Amino acid sequence: MDLKEVESGVNPDTHWYYQSKKLPLIRYAQRLVAAGKPLTIVDIGAGSGFFALELEKVFGDAISKVYLVDIGYSEEEMAPTRGAKVEKVHAIPSTITNGLVIMMDVLEHLADDLQMLQSVKAASVGDNNHFFITVPAFQSLWSGHDVYLEHYRRYQIPMLRKVLQQAAFRQISNYYLYGGLFPLVWMVRRISNWRGQKQAASNMKPTNSLANSILLGLNSLEMKIAPANKMFGVTCVGQGKI
Repeated sequence: MDLKEVESGVNPDTHWYYQSKKLPLIRYAQRLVAAGKPLTIVDIGAGSGFFALELEKVFGDAISKVYLVDIGYSEEEMAPTRGAKVEKVHAIPSTITNGLVIMMDVLEHLADDLQMLQSVKAASVGDNNHFFITVPAFQSLWSGHDVYLEHYRRYQIPMLRKVLQQAAFRQISNYYLYGGLFPLVWMVRRISNWRGQKQAASNMKPTNSLANSILLGLNSLEMKIAPANKMFGVTCVGQGKI
């Protein structure tokens, strides 16, 4: 997840964006834990670990291990977690079995997104590893927000699907999130860009409790039907087997 958004005052534990965005991930994980074997969660680019920790909170003993993978962790942060159920590490585990690898808004930060996916593929052992990936959608939404977060690109389904296939990921399913917000976000960013306001700045801000509740309710409802949305959205999802 993008720590810069947290640093700007957004609290993932309450903010509508993160609280609605976690729902498709939880729904996907529910299908996997239903198989009965405890899952290993590998959260790449974990940052605060919000999404992986939400899975551990929801599924408890159905999660056997959580690796929070981020090169930004200091030795002081990692040392107390060594050997613990939730462990902070710099590198992807050398072997992943019965795993769910999650990359929540990570690939867009990498100059070579394929190389990262190939690294995950190389660590995957057996036929029971899965992935759940989100990336920002549509280059037409590019703005100072992307500059601020140091993105290389935004994706559409064909683009994300192609790089997943190049990495030999399988049974790929793609769809968009936040389709209802897309027209408003597109209009606001087009106007901003037209006015020459492309300087680096975050669009993610804390919201008052009423607006937060309304946005959370509306977007949580949309998440129930999101897998059917192949048309447009602010976020693009890829899920399937590694």
